[in-house]
Amino acid sequence: MSQRFHNPVAIHFGAGCLQDLPQILGAGKVVLVTFPEARTLGLVAKMTELLGDRLSYVIDDIQPNPDVAGLAAMYEQFWRQEQACDIVVALGGGSVIDTAKALLVGTVSGSFQELLALLADGKPFTPPKAKKLVAIPTTAGTGSEVTPWATIWDAANQKKYSLHLDCTWPQAALVDPQLMLTLPLQVTISTGLDALSHALESVWNVNANPISDTYAVSAIQDILSCLPALVDDPGNQALRSTMALAALKAGLAFSNTKTALAHSISYEMTLGYGLPHGIACSFTLPMVLRMAWGAQADRDVVLQQAFGLSRDDAEQRLRDFLQQLDVKTDFSDYGVAPEEARQIVNRAMQGARGKNFIGKDETLAFP
Repeated sequence: MSQRFHNPVAIHFGAGCLQDLPQILGAGKVVLVTFPEARTLGLVAKMTELLGDRLSYVIDDIQPNPDVAGLAAMYEQFWRQEQACDIVVALGGGSVIDTAKALLVGTVSGSFQELLALLADGKPFTPPKAKKLVAIPTTAGTGSEVTPWATIWDAANQKKYSLHLDCTWPQAALVDPQLMLTLPLQVTISTGLDALSHALESVWNVNANPISDTYAVSAIQDILSCLPALVDDPGNQALRSTMALAALKAGLAFSNTKTALAHSISYEMTLGYGLPHGIACSFTLPMVLRMAWGAQADRDVVLQQAFGLSRDDAEQRLRDFLQQLDVKTDFSDYGVAPEEARQIVNRAMQGARGKNFIGKDETLAFP
C-alpha cells in the first residue's frame, strides 16, 4: 500500500539563517507579529534593520494561548489596514505563530465573529482573501512553523477552536537556533516537552506512516538525550541547535498525522486547571505510552526503535525523564481526583485528536 507525506513549507535551518529573510520576502509589504519582550531583546530592531521600508508596522502584544477576548479587535484592525500588508512575518513561539495564522485568514465582512462562526461549524472553507505567512520560531517545540494548524482559545466559555486551511501553511520557516539562546529555562523545558509530545503522538497515531515515523524516532531520541543537557547548559549553542532540529523533525512528523490522545487530554487540563500547554500535553505521556504499546504490532516496532526497551522499561524511562525536569506525571499531582481523571481521559478519547489514538481506554489504570 502506498504512503503519502506532504509538507509544502520551504525550510531554512541553521545559525544565522534569519539573514535569508529579505530574499525570501521579495518586495512585499510586511507586518511583523511578535511577543512583547521582542523589543527588549533587540529582535524588533534587528527585524527593522533587515526589512527596511518593507516593514509596514509591528504587532508586538501577543500573549500566551491566543484567546478570542484579545484577538477580535486585533483581527479587525488588521483587516481594516489590509493594504499595508502582503506577508505576515511571525517571530516568536507557538502562540505568536498561531495568532498570525488567525490574522491572515480574511472573511467577507472583516469580522472576527464571522471567522469564529466558520470555525465552529467545523466544515472546510476557502476564505475570500488571505495573506502569506513566514514563520520564525524563537522556541524549540511548537512545530507550528511547519504545520497549518492553529489553536484559538475561548477561556470564558471553556472552548477551543482549531484553524486548519490550505492558506495557513507557512510559505517558509526560518529556524535559527541563535534566536533561542536567551530562552528562559522553564520555557525551554515546556516547549521541549511539547516537541517530545508531538513526536510520540505521531507514532501512536492512526495516520502514522514510515516517513513520519522516521522524523519522529529521530526527534524522540534527540530530545531524550539533549533536553536535560540543555537545562544544565542553556547557553550552549550546539545543544540549542540540536534541540531546534529535533523540534523541527517532530513538527514535520505530526504535520502529517496530527496529534492524538495526550494533546486531547491537554486541552481540558489547560482550560480547566491552568497548565501551560507543554506540561499539559506531556505529563500523561508515560500513561499514554502504556495504553498504546500492544495495540498494534507495527506501532510497537516503532516505539521500540525509539526507546530500545520493553514497554515497562520505556514507560519508566519516560517517567524518570519528566521527573528529572521537575514535571509531575500523575493527575493527582495537579489536583485531579482519580474518577475525574478517568472522565477527562474518556472525554479526550471522543475528541477529534483522541480519535487519532490507536489504543483503548480500557487499558487505563490509576493507582
